[in-house]
Amino acid sequence: MSLLEPFASVLFSSPTTLLGAFAVLLFLYLVSSNFTSQQVGKEPPGPRSLPLLGNLLQLDLKRPYRTLCEISKEYGSVFTIYLGIKKVVVLAGYKTVKEALVNYAEEFGVREISPIFYDINQGHGIVFANGESWKEMRRFAITTLKDFGMGKRVAEDKIIEECSYLIQMFEKHQGKPFETTCPLNYATSNIISSIVYGKRFEYDDPTFTNMVGRANESIRLAGSKSIQLYNMFPQLAGWIKDRKQMLKNLEINVKDVKHLVMALQETLNPDICRGFVDCFLIRKQKEEDSHVKDTHFTEKNMIFSVTNLFGAGTDTTAATLKWALLFMAKYPQIQDQVHEELNRVVGSRQVHVNDRKNLPYTDAVIHETQRMANIVPLSLPHKTSQDVTFQGYFIKKGTTVIPLLASVLYDENEWESPHTFNPSHFLDDEGKFIKSDAFLPFSAGRRACLGESLAKMELFLFFTSLLQHFQFTPPPGVREDELDLTPALGLTLSPSHHELCAIIRH
Repeated sequence: MSLLEPFASVLFSSPTTLLGAFAVLLFLYLVSSNFTSQQVGKEPPGPRSLPLLGNLLQLDLKRPYRTLCEISKEYGSVFTIYLGIKKVVVLAGYKTVKEALVNYAEEFGVREISPIFYDINQGHGIVFANGESWKEMRRFAITTLKDFGMGKRVAEDKIIEECSYLIQMFEKHQGKPFETTCPLNYATSNIISSIVYGKRFEYDDPTFTNMVGRANESIRLAGSKSIQLYNMFPQLAGWIKDRKQMLKNLEINVKDVKHLVMALQETLNPDICRGFVDCFLIRKQKEEDSHVKDTHFTEKNMIFSVTNLFGAGTDTTAATLKWALLFMAKYPQIQDQVHEELNRVVGSRQVHVNDRKNLPYTDAVIHETQRMANIVPLSLPHKTSQDVTFQGYFIKKGTTVIPLLASVLYDENEWESPHTFNPSHFLDDEGKFIKSDAFLPFSAGRRACLGESLAKMELFLFFTSLLQHFQFTPPPGVREDELDLTPALGLTLSPSHHELCAIIRH
């Protein structure tokens, strides 16, 4: 499908439709342009835009972050583009993104909710919400996740237990080529499931595997060209097949979540919380008993908080692990150094989080994987909560803002070789691990990933356990340099379809 096919199918269905639609959109554009021109203050520069389409024809909708990185080279670290008639300010480079999200946390702290995510979440949940409901749900989620071990020993035990199931899954392939996507998705999903529902699922449980599959498909579709066009031109709603599929996936997943919640509710003990859902149900009941007005502890907030945690807690971590194993197969010398360090420091026993400080090279490889993987290159868009003057530019209240995380993780002023897989970015001259301020894969500020500590623990324990047990190689007949590092299309960036061999180490 061509870039403008969905757009054209609506506008060009008849001359009357064409003229009417064009007139309406042109009017909106002129009003918007005139209104903008009356603002006081110097606005961020940017490339010239077309009426109605804005800068759409200048963007590669398969890899929009690449286009935006190129535009920043010409227009600087704060610039304006138009997605259709919507004005968007892009923040590029480590210093600018960090300053905006941390030093101007209040001004840049609102979530921009695009049409597709409003369709799906309706302003409920944790990720695509604002105002008091978002504050209450995020606060409750952080507190509850900490209570269930996020970043603590109890979470470590859950991950180590899941490592054994994941290793068994890899062993079944007996060194033959296989796709790593499903087992890694199931393993990471089970960690968030054990925290949310208080239990893990078997890898062949159809309810579980279908929920994971639908969630991952929707994240992939959310980055498609047609959904991007829908977000720019919501009038196209009825013409976008990917939107219909995402809403269908949501409908089925909500039914599954309600079924799982109902089972937990039937066995609920107010004195014992098994997971996030139990805690939510108990809090919801307390507020109902106390006749709390305008409570945010509603069924919808619970369901969408669960789906948010399930989706976010699965996709990004699993995608990073897929990249890690692909990098190891592509760069066998680095894989050998990781295994040598693990063998020397840990031996054959189970790796624990406390071992991280004694595994600087391994830690550097994991960090470099996260940097190079660039999982969420556009972050999730923000919106200004008020008029703000930032780096000398006036940005009006309600303006959509994209913190371009790709430009941070590949910032040429911060990284010695930004486009090369180089663990030395995180090692000093003595081989000790060093942190980098420009390492922001989880974003920063008020909207930073709330599961960061859990994700870090998962990445470390899953990666080291797999590298202890297996050597990862390309399939027979494929050279290391033939492994493709081109990411697949999606809201988040996973590797393109590939197979690897997991050869058991003896």
